[in-house]
Amino acid sequence: MKRTSFKYLFSVFIVILLAIMPGKADEVALPAVSDSLQISVLTCHPWQGEVYAVFGHTAIRVKDLKYGYDIAFNYGVFDFSSPNFMSRFVKGETDYVLSAYGYHFFLYEYQVRGVTVEEQVLNLTDAEKKKLYEALCVNAQPENRTYRYSFFFDNCATRVRDIIEKNVDGKIEYKPTGKNQTLRDLLHEFLKSSPWLRFGIDLVIGSGADREITDNEKMFLPCYLMYAYSDAKILSDTVAEKPLVAESRNALEGSRFEDLTTATDYPLICGCLLFIITGLIAYFSVMKKKQIPLKVFSFILFAAAGAAGCVIFFLMFFSEHPCVDANWNLVWLNPLQLIFAFFFFFKFSSKAVYYYHFINFVALSLFLLAWFLIPQYLEIAFLPCILSLWLCSGANIWLNNKYLHRNK
Repeated sequence: MKRTSFKYLFSVFIVILLAIMPGKADEVALPAVSDSLQISVLTCHPWQGEVYAVFGHTAIRVKDLKYGYDIAFNYGVFDFSSPNFMSRFVKGETDYVLSAYGYHFFLYEYQVRGVTVEEQVLNLTDAEKKKLYEALCVNAQPENRTYRYSFFFDNCATRVRDIIEKNVDGKIEYKPTGKNQTLRDLLHEFLKSSPWLRFGIDLVIGSGADREITDNEKMFLPCYLMYAYSDAKILSDTVAEKPLVAESRNALEGSRFEDLTTATDYPLICGCLLFIITGLIAYFSVMKKKQIPLKVFSFILFAAAGAAGCVIFFLMFFSEHPCVDANWNLVWLNPLQLIFAFFFFFKFSSKAVYYYHFINFVALSLFLLAWFLIPQYLEIAFLPCILSLWLCSGANIWLNNKYLHRNK
C-alpha cells in the first residue's frame, strides 16, 4: 500500500475515534501527538455559486507528520434534510455542527469551486497545540458539536477565533483596522458582485446593522479574521511577545475576495422600469378616467409589497435572527398592503380603500421627505419602488375621489 493511502486511512481512523471518544472533557482519549504537530487556520475565499458561500469560510487544520493524520475541523456544517430546516432557518433557529474529517476531502470541495484557500500556520508551543487540539476533540464529540448559529455573532469564523483565544497561554493582540465600519458596510464589500442578494439583505436587516462596530466584531467574516491574524501577536507575562502566525501560504489557488467586481445595479434598473410603468398606467387611468387598469395594477403592486412586508414583519417580531428588528422598511412594505389589495375591486369598500390610499400617500410622502434623517441605510434601488407605491396611491385617491363625489 502506498504511504499516501495509509495517511488517508489513518486520518479516517482518527476522525472515527473523535466521534466515539468519551464525553467528559477531563477524560478525553486524545489521539497520539508528536513534536511535529501543526495547527493552522484555513480561510476559504468567497464563492458566488451558493448564498451560504458568498462570504467565505473558516476552518482549522490539524496535521501530524509523524503519525500521518491530517484533519479539518469545520464549524460550518448544516443539514438541509433535518426536520423543519427551512422554517427553523427563517426563524433563526438553525443549528450548525462542528465536523471533523480528512483535510483532503475538505480541500476538494473548494478545488471544485475554484476558489483560493489560504493557510496560516499558528506559532504555538507544543503545550498550546496539544491543549488546542484537545479542546477541538472535546468540541467535536456528538454531545458538544451542535451550536445555535448566528451569522453576525456566532459562526464558523468566530468559533475558530474564540477557541484559539481560549487555548493560548497569553492574550492575542490584533492590529487595529483603522476603519469606521458597520455590519452593513462589510456585507456590501462581499455583495458587490451580487446586486439582487444585496437588495434582499438590505430589505430584511434593520437599523441594528448600521451601528459602528469594533474590530473584534468584524471577525465574523472569514477574510477579516485572516487579515486580523496576519498582524496579530501573542502577549504573555512568561515569554517574549511573538507573532500569532508562523507562516502563511496558499493551500489552493483560485478566485479571491479581491477579484470581486461591482456588477450592474439591476435592482435599480428594474425599480426605474417599474416607476415608468406605474407612471404610464396612472397617467392613462387619470386622463381617460378608467379605474380598472389602475385597480388591476394596484392589486399586483400592493399584493407583492404586502407579501414582502409579511416577511419583514415576521422577521422583526418572531425571528431570532440578529439585526432584523427596528426595520424602517416596514413603513413602505407592510402586511396591510396585502390585506387591502383584495378590497380594491369591491364597491362596498370604495370609501375604506380611498382612506387607505390617502393614509399611505401621506405616510410615504413623510418617509421620502425624511429619507436622510432615518437612522438606517436605505438602498437607492428602494427609491423608485417607493415612488411607484406613492404614485399609485396618489392616482387612486384622485380617481376614487371623483367616483365618491359622483355617487353621493
